[in-house]
Amino acid sequence: MSYQIVQEASRRMVGLKQTIKAIENGEAIEVVVATDADAKVTNKVIEKCKQKAVKCSYVDSMKQLGIACGIDVGAATVAILK
Repeated sequence: MSYQIVQEASRRMVGLKQTIKAIENGEAIEVVVATDADAKVTNKVIEKCKQKAVKCSYVDSMKQLGIACGIDVGAATVAILK
């Protein structure tokens, strides 16, 4: 289901640094995290979501998340923006 949310989002940020920036700036309404990504990478984003009360959803595959974003590489995190 979250892949569809990512595909339909009119505004989104892909990648760790951009996702964290969107959360900190209050722009993210939801964050999607790939569970097959390195936990060292995703834990930081998950913690930021908890701190800022941003909804965090999970998907199984970085590759599929990247495809949902329209990019040719996998994506560990994606922020859906306001």
